[in-house]
Amino acid sequence: MIENKRVAVVLPAYNAAKTLRATYEEIPKDIVDDCILTDDASADETVKIAADLGIYTIRHERNLGYGGNQKTCYRAALDRGADIVVMLHPDYQYTPRLVTAMAAMLASGHFDAVLASRILGKGALAGGMPLYKYIANRGLTAIENLLLGVKLSEFHTGYRGWTREVLETLPLDACSNDFVFDNQMIAQVLHYGFRIGELSCPARYFAEASSINFSRSVVYGLGVLETAIKFRLHRTGAIRSPLFPLLADRRL
Repeated sequence: MIENKRVAVVLPAYNAAKTLRATYEEIPKDIVDDCILTDDASADETVKIAADLGIYTIRHERNLGYGGNQKTCYRAALDRGADIVVMLHPDYQYTPRLVTAMAAMLASGHFDAVLASRILGKGALAGGMPLYKYIANRGLTAIENLLLGVKLSEFHTGYRGWTREVLETLPLDACSNDFVFDNQMIAQVLHYGFRIGELSCPARYFAEASSINFSRSVVYGLGVLETAIKFRLHRTGAIRSPLFPLLADRRL
């Protein structure tokens, strides 16, 4: 716990057998109260390894997609009493050692959401991020900052933390079950006026680390642009998007 707040780490997993153990071993157990893995119908031994490690595990009988997997993660964390939830990929791309810093930022009361940025410092290229992904990341982030009215270094990290209030407020079921879920979630955080903090995070790129291919990256990029445009049009009153309902209209 930190500041008497219960901390949970959620691991949305798909074929993570080769990297799960290394990821789990670096999670700071001194402050983490609960570790939850949701397996999205993996074809490897992810579930068996999770059981060997003693991780609380939920398994989907069919693949729900990256966003659908996170929805299960967050529901489980709230049901199990988490006050702070850090989402960490079990592919060992991001260092689990930053969970403590992220949880502390949320427990401080200064931030409602925390993003671990690969762009702050030299984490992305130094860790092996492909140049085309780096350029796309910077370009999309610039457009999103303009349309969403913020100044973040990166919208596309898969390492992020939330307070319980954020997860109870956001209409996550309105978000996609695909990769653009991550981006839609940040847009919702901004829509409801929650405060986002960032910290620098090194990242590793290697064969076993999860990564989407070029065609899926294009689909993701188009979804990111669509989300930012919908946010801006909704904010100006030109449209009403189900991604951004008023609190009074939101289904609880």
